[in-house]
Amino acid sequence: MQALFIFGFISTPEIMFILFVVLLVFGADKIPTIARGLGKGMRQIKDATNEIKSEITKSAEQQGIDTSIVKDVQDSLQETKKSIEQVSGTIGRDPLSKSRSGELPGNKPSL
Repeated sequence: MQALFIFGFISTPEIMFILFVVLLVFGADKIPTIARGLGKGMRQIKDATNEIKSEITKSAEQQGIDTSIVKDVQDSLQETKKSIEQVSGTIGRDPLSKSRSGELPGNKPSL
């Protein structure tokens, strides 16, 4: 059975072991305080990132820089993704599977 991988390189048993060690080191009464502090820190980082993005966008608009290029790139990426999904869907079909009429592809029914 394949292990469930979280974050791409840490498996579930490894995360459970890390949590067990944290529980042993800090104790059950300190974990909520630590988690609260980590949550606040993550929120501050997210807020700072959003603030920087908005400042850059505002500055670019004031300078007359065209910010629609990001939207154009995202649109072209979506179109490319859709076309790749269409091609991969066509390729991914089993060529030996029966068609709607029940015959294998390429075989014509004899009369």
